[in-house]
Amino acid sequence: MTAKTVLIVDDEAPIREMIAVALEMADYRVLEADNAQDAHAMVVDHQPDLVLLDWMMPGTSGIELARRLKREEATAELPIIMLTAKGEEDNKIQGLEAGADDYITKPFSPRELVARLKAVLRRATPRGIEDPVEVAGLLLDPVSHRVSVDGRSLEMGPTEYRLLQFFMTHQERAYTRGQLLDQVWGGNVYVEERTVDVHIRRLRKALGEPHHQLIQTVRGTGYRFSTKG
Repeated sequence: MTAKTVLIVDDEAPIREMIAVALEMADYRVLEADNAQDAHAMVVDHQPDLVLLDWMMPGTSGIELARRLKREEATAELPIIMLTAKGEEDNKIQGLEAGADDYITKPFSPRELVARLKAVLRRATPRGIEDPVEVAGLLLDPVSHRVSVDGRSLEMGPTEYRLLQFFMTHQERAYTRGQLLDQVWGGNVYVEERTVDVHIRRLRKALGEPHHQLIQTVRGTGYRFSTKG
């Protein structure tokens, strides 16, 4: 399976380091932020699978960031585990009401953290999200990150892969360049809309005949993935 990405948000570097070591040993990819503002930008840019979020931080608190992430449509389903030194019952309730999926009180053992994290991720992964997608002989396997046509492997860059994955899981609908930028690049990335055209050309080239025709240009709008001519 592809490694899941976890964003650790804590203003204390030693705690981030301790958690990062435990997660890397358990084969997770790790991102780190020491404040809520940077954490929000990283969530938008890198789309982690889960956020470990410290309750008490200078500036915007973890609980405020949790509320913001749950309010925004793009991050409403993102699993959050709150880390805190506060063990009182009402604080736990407040954290869960803000949208946290679980709650761990410091100090905690790395083994407990990894076990709780696995349980939350298991609940959060929709059934079928890691299933291969096949359209007209074109096969995309999210687990191995491979694309093939009739058993023959295709070479493409990571952006082209993400673009194809989005198209294959959202067929028969026209998307503007702006919508594709938000969905594939992330809303916090500042790139020209014409960048989409460059990657569409690369993707069509990688797909080759006849599959490049699946990616259709919709005049005045943008692009659509369709098996219909």
